[in-house]
This record gives sequence, C-alpha cells and structure tokens, in this order.
Amino acid sequence: MTDTEKNQDQAQPLVSHLTELRDRLLRCVLAILVVFFSLFYFANDIYYFVSEPLRVLLPEGTSMIATEVASPFLTPFKLTLVASLILAMPIILYQVWGFIAPGMYRSEKRIAIPLLASSIVLFYAGLAFAYYVVFPLIFGFFSGVGPEGVAYTPDIARFLDIVLKLFFAFGVAFEIPIATILLIWAGITTPETLSEKRPYIVVGCFVFGMLLTPPDIISQALLALPMWLLFEFGVFFGRFIHPREDEKTT
Repeated sequence: MTDTEKNQDQAQPLVSHLTELRDRLLRCVLAILVVFFSLFYFANDIYYFVSEPLRVLLPEGTSMIATEVASPFLTPFKLTLVASLILAMPIILYQVWGFIAPGMYRSEKRIAIPLLASSIVLFYAGLAFAYYVVFPLIFGFFSGVGPEGVAYTPDIARFLDIVLKLFFAFGVAFEIPIATILLIWAGITTPETLSEKRPYIVVGCFVFGMLLTPPDIISQALLALPMWLLFEFGVFFGRFIHPREDEKTT
C-alpha cells in the first residue's frame, strides 16, 4: 500500500466523523427552529407568564414599561428563542450522546445514560426553583425597598436580562451533583477529599452566588445554599460510584 493510499484510509474516518457531526448539529438547529416557530405565536403569552412573579408585586396602577422602540417585539422574541433552546435540550443532548456513544465502553455507557437523564431533570428543576421560589422573594425585595415618591416601573428588557441570568445560574448550579459524580468516577478526586475541602466549597458557593446573581444578598444566598446542598448530594451518591480505572471495560 502506498503512502497516498494510507493517508486516504486515515482521512476517511475523520471525514465520516465530521459529516456525522454536521448532520447532528443540523438536527439540533432544526429542533430549535421547530420549537421556536411553534411557540412564536405565543411569545407575548410566554413573556406574560415569566413576568408574573414581578407583575403581581407592582403597586396598584403601575405596570412594566418599554424604554426602547423595538423592545415590545424584541424582548418576547428573545425570550421565546431561549425557551426554544431549553425545551429542545433533550433532543440536543440525545444528538450529543449519539455522537459520542460509539466511542464509549459498555461500562461507561451504564453510568453515562443515567447521568445524562439526570442532568436534564436537574436542569429543569433549577429553572423551576428559580421561577417558583427565587423570583417571588427577590422581586418582592426589590419592589419593597424603593424610597417614597419613586414609581417602581421596571423595564421589560432589563427584567428579561435579570431573569435569563438567574435561569442560567440556577440551571447550571443544579448540575453540581452530576459534576461531582463525574469527578469521582473519573478518579480525579474522592468523596473523602471533597468532604475535607467542604469549608472551601461553601465559600466558593457564595462567591459564585455573588458573581452569577444580581447584587443583593437574598438571591446570592438562594443560589449559594442550594449549590452547597447539591454538592453534598453529589458527594453522598459519589460514595457508591467506583472510579473509572477500577472498572473492567468490555
């Protein structure tokens, strides 16, 4: 076999992988677009639902405002696009799994599938926690601390920026058990080591809570405390996980 033929044989698997990657990326984009166009007609209703925790706390006779010309259209549009990405997440993760699964051992698949399913559930749980628990508390705080004579009329675009930031922060924070278990399974650390570093973890949770939330102590604490509890949750279940190098792959 000539060098040219060897190079062609080596290039074929790479080309096939790139082709598969392209196809799966296109399926992800198509899934997002399908969900988006299905939801776009209800864009204003979606914004109405998301903004309800704030609207119910507004003083009587006041409402949210739009300070930019295009905000009444662009703000619900942006929210619908983000909602489409979130709702299409199971399909996106399925495509990711389909791409990487052929290169995994059977023992790796046995733990990867439950972790993948759990990551989706935990991400949605983080969003629900933010909406039903965090939003009423922090918006109640914001609406009640203003000085006398100042009308509290939040801008719809600024409100959406805060909401998306909180959704992202809590969605990612609720993935901590998955990240903890993966670190233990990969042999990078152990439950005992993580337990010894608990004081640093707690401080780190509050630092991340400060960086990922609006500058108020309520939202920071509401993010930091669940992060710490989820870390403990991951350490507990990590004790039942055997490190990857100790497993026999088939």
